[in-house]
Amino acid sequence: MKKVSVVIPCFHVEEFILPLFHNMQEVEKQLNAMDLSLELVCVDDGSKDGTWDELMKHRHLIKDTQVVRLTRNFGAICASNAGLKLVTGDACTIYAADLQDPLELIPEMAQLWLNGEKYITAVRAKKRKDPMLTRIYAKLYYVLVKLFVMKDFPESGFDIAFWDGSILQYLKNTSKNINRSLFSHWLGFKPYVIEYERRERSSGKSGWTFSKKWKLFLDSFLGFSVVPIRFISFIGMCVSFLSFGYGILMLVGGITGRISEPGFATVTSLITFLLGLVIVMLGVIGEYLWRIFDEVNKRPESVIEEILRNE
Repeated sequence: MKKVSVVIPCFHVEEFILPLFHNMQEVEKQLNAMDLSLELVCVDDGSKDGTWDELMKHRHLIKDTQVVRLTRNFGAICASNAGLKLVTGDACTIYAADLQDPLELIPEMAQLWLNGEKYITAVRAKKRKDPMLTRIYAKLYYVLVKLFVMKDFPESGFDIAFWDGSILQYLKNTSKNINRSLFSHWLGFKPYVIEYERRERSSGKSGWTFSKKWKLFLDSFLGFSVVPIRFISFIGMCVSFLSFGYGILMLVGGITGRISEPGFATVTSLITFLLGLVIVMLGVIGEYLWRIFDEVNKRPESVIEEILRNE
């Protein structure tokens, strides 16, 4: 019997654990009717509330369940990646524990997978109901991704992906600084796209903070595109050319007597502008160097404290 694995990163979601397992029981029944089994991999991302206790209490509701505890909060992406490395199924998907994404999609995607689809994505059927700043950030992010990173990436991205095992092996072995959503699309498998309506969060507050969104932005661009470093090289050449031209004008002006003495304000402005430009360029180059260093020093993406699997 083929197996479908579902990875669920959990952080401060103790009130969702029991409903999550009850819904997963229904998903398991539907998968069993399709001659598929379900594997659940729940990763506690360093929660300080009762999330771990709830996972321990209810993990037996799904027979094939792994519960994983990380030593601290590494972030949802790192927790998801830790779960991906532990799955044993023939196909896999990742779901948030807050139940905003309907679990009913799992059997639907599994059926498409059985029909031969290797890569399935789910996008929201309606516009985002997020706060204004969040919508602006998301729109800008996807516009820049399509413009500079991956021209065939979906216009509004996707929220859920279902991967065949042939894709999963690449996701497990890629760099820790790589955005796996972009990476799975970069592999070249044509996605089968379905739509769904995302539910509103029933309680609690999302931990998807601006700092985490900013990190995703940097990982998306610096992990897949050489455009930023080429852009600063282009700007550097333009500024150098303009500065050289300006210097010639000043020299000609001095020779012809139109400029009696150099202006302090002009020199100060040029020095300040060029130094600022150099610092920006060094910052972008530093981001690339940091990713190289972070990869070669073999620092783990996350640290697992314990893993428990149902007998």
